[in-house]
Amino acid sequence: MRKALEECLAPLGDVSIAVSGGIDSLTLAVIATRLLGPARVNIMHAVSAAVPGEATERVKMLAGSEGFDLDIIDAGEFSDPDYLRNPLNRCFFCKSNLYGTIAARSSRQLLSGTNLDDLGEYRPGLEAAKNFSVRHPFVEAGIGKQGVRHLARDAGLGALSELPASPCLSSRIETSIAIEPEMLEAVHRIETFLTETLRPQTVRCRVRRSGIAIELDRDALALATTTNDVGNDVRGMLPRGYRNGPLTFEPYRNGSAFVGVRP
Repeated sequence: MRKALEECLAPLGDVSIAVSGGIDSLTLAVIATRLLGPARVNIMHAVSAAVPGEATERVKMLAGSEGFDLDIIDAGEFSDPDYLRNPLNRCFFCKSNLYGTIAARSSRQLLSGTNLDDLGEYRPGLEAAKNFSVRHPFVEAGIGKQGVRHLARDAGLGALSELPASPCLSSRIETSIAIEPEMLEAVHRIETFLTETLRPQTVRCRVRRSGIAIELDRDALALATTTNDVGNDVRGMLPRGYRNGPLTFEPYRNGSAFVGVRP
């Protein structure tokens, strides 16, 4: 598996890697930098209201230990009205801004951490990747999510290897509800609180037309419904206009904020 990935990377020349701070792109960044050398690998990390601060800290931490050639950028999606109106294919506009910003700064081959399992999900950002000729080395090497985690462990990334999947904060907002930085901050604050309080395997704070829904794995959901004041604590973290609306605790459903007919 490692050999197949390195065979994909070795002939590429100088590359730029879009690194979100998740385990997929972090693993790709580490392996590519060790294989090709920091002079040939430029790491691009975009910050915005949709990116949790701890993701940026992970990138900076590895930049220090691995010697990344790191650029922290603003991809400008929060200035894009198509992104802010949050259509079903919002991710297309997000990735178009990201890849466009990187392409304007670098003529290197652009890589992403997309893995084989991602191809089975609705990911309009992959269409944007095609428009900018982005390559996906994990896909080319036939590596899925568990393979990425194996590579991360083999590379000595320790606890990072078990990072749970965590799409950008905007993925918590139901389709066609406008993306607002204040709400994304609240979503992150709530999820951080619930992670520290309930220790869930998975937590999502969904913003829907019908109200706020906290999605949890089965064990954490049972704990949330029997723990005093969790609901009140969550309400207190919401923007003022949402505090008196419906608040529910529900089983986790992957991608439940995407509402509409998917291609």
